Amino acid sequence: MWNLKLSESEPVYRQIVKYIEERIRNGEFPPGIQLPTERKLAELLKVNRSTVSIAYDELRSKGLIRSRQGSGTRVSEDAWGLDFRAPDWAGYLAQGAFQPTLPMVRRIWEENRKSTNINLARGEMSSELWPSEHLRVLAAHLSPRLQLGYGDPRGEESLRAAVSGHLAAQHAIQVPENRILITAGSQQGLLLVIQSLLRPGDAVALEKPSYAYSLPLFASAGIRMFPIPVDEEGLIPDEVIVLHRRHKIRMVFVTPTYQNPTGTVLTSERRQRLIEICADLRIPIVEDDAHGDLTLDGSPQPPGPLASMQGAEHQVIYLGTLSKTFAPGLRVGWMAGPTSVIERIAGVREQMDFGISGITQAIAEQVLKSDLWEQNVKRLRSALTRRRDRMVGVLVGYFGDELDFDVPRGGYHIWVKRQQPFRDQELVETAIRNGVVVVPGSIYGAEPGFVRLTYASSPEVEIEEGIRRLHDAFKRG
Repeated sequence: MWNLKLSESEPVYRQIVKYIEERIRNGEFPPGIQLPTERKLAELLKVNRSTVSIAYDELRSKGLIRSRQGSGTRVSEDAWGLDFRAPDWAGYLAQGAFQPTLPMVRRIWEENRKSTNINLARGEMSSELWPSEHLRVLAAHLSPRLQLGYGDPRGEESLRAAVSGHLAAQHAIQVPENRILITAGSQQGLLLVIQSLLRPGDAVALEKPSYAYSLPLFASAGIRMFPIPVDEEGLIPDEVIVLHRRHKIRMVFVTPTYQNPTGTVLTSERRQRLIEICADLRIPIVEDDAHGDLTLDGSPQPPGPLASMQGAEHQVIYLGTLSKTFAPGLRVGWMAGPTSVIERIAGVREQMDFGISGITQAIAEQVLKSDLWEQNVKRLRSALTRRRDRMVGVLVGYFGDELDFDVPRGGYHIWVKRQQPFRDQELVETAIRNGVVVVPGSIYGAEPGFVRLTYASSPEVEIEEGIRRLHDAFKRG
């Protein structure tokens, strides 16, 4: 709230007066709201208390604020001639149903946008990995019969048919187009599942740590989250039984292949055990397979998705996306599940946005029908392998045995643990001052000491410099 940046071009007390007056008139500081004491505001702004005292005196003389002994200083509620018709935005912001982004997460994303920082945080491919020329050609040759009206909330039938063929060819998931819904990426798929199938107070199980834990989707819907422990073989399935006995778990959210953030791969045995446990307990599984196609060169192929396993067609809601394997800005993903579930979610979807753009759906259809997707994934796997190897090499070179990590077999991330403890907030700020952005493990619900490093999000030539800056940040911390 008090993000006033003081300058030397004007007396400080006048800058404080203008800052407060502007927020009173635009409704950000509504009538009756309490302001900080003179001492507190002086501490926040790092100025002399006398400066704040002069500013408050001027605001009182204008009738904008009032001070009473015992009740502090407040914005005036009965000031003559002042226009207080602006809504109480502060009240609305505090009461909205959707929870705000965590301050540390917001800070990280803001810093990612600055070109002076090296981005080892954001989970998307850097611009030189985008298939820009392919997309330009596809866009130039779109059919004149392109859907420009409100389409089917499940997505265009031709794209759903293309997704059905893609899932069968790439993952042995046999699902007809009437059981597929097109989404704006996996994250929207999660939101649709939560809003359509769960109620406030419901309990769900997530891997610990988990990318989903960093999202406010569950808290916004009033959903209670409980952790499933993860080791080097992925989540521990029998913990679901314990959680269900204690909390009546209603849904399990998992990322079995190249789990985000740890990069672990759930073994075949544990996949089968998880399916059996959830079938016995009649608990549905939501499988996020955003990184599953990104097995790096020289690594063994992971087991097939849960949705490809026998009996899973009635039990698993499968989420896939083009964001990690083709282009994040295309914003096309898909959900596959039982017919009744897809119909229910399509009904909710129709109330929200009538589906995503027919233009991007048409492009995505051509990507999946041609060999473009396979060509791009092959190119991307090689590029990501080089980047992973580069990051592993410089991590060892700069940190030696200060860091523990497993070399990932796929995906975008390396999950590292530092032997010497550190405070996440201090690391984030020190790293930013050093010109590099990383995500501490606490964002994903991990224990202290972990950091997720992304080798896909910055140009390859910046990886070594990014790790060097991180090393300096740790030394200063």
